[in-house]
Amino acid sequence: MSYPDWLVVEDDRFSSLVLPNGQLERLWQAGRWCEGPAYFAAGRYLLWSDIPNDRILRYDENDGHVSVFRQPAAFSNGQTLDRDGRLITCEHGSRSVTRTEHNGRIATLADAFEGRRLNSPNDVVVKSDGSIWFTDPS
Repeated sequence: MSYPDWLVVEDDRFSSLVLPNGQLERLWQAGRWCEGPAYFAAGRYLLWSDIPNDRILRYDENDGHVSVFRQPAAFSNGQTLDRDGRLITCEHGSRSVTRTEHNGRIATLADAFEGRRLNSPNDVVVKSDGSIWFTDPS
């Protein structure tokens, strides 16, 4: 498979992840350091963190439009959805893990462990039983 000139493949094992007849398309490129994608299938949109710009962005699959979902965003990083379709976010700025309710209210789920503040929550997953697991590197 040939790749677009903007894509650099560092490991040949990547090729096994791309369907032979698939095409890679760049949808947006104005971020500084983006990660933490979370896809909302019901709404057909993708959220992701643009950490240095302190914002969460939203890509609408219906019209291809990118907009700001939240700014400031507490320098959010890793994100996922819980079993009820709510956004779970690791926030460096607030040193916490939060949940965005369907009405937009943000609830803090964790900001300390054994009496000490979290360092910088980074990546997060929700297990099939609904428990939330996250990393907190120093």
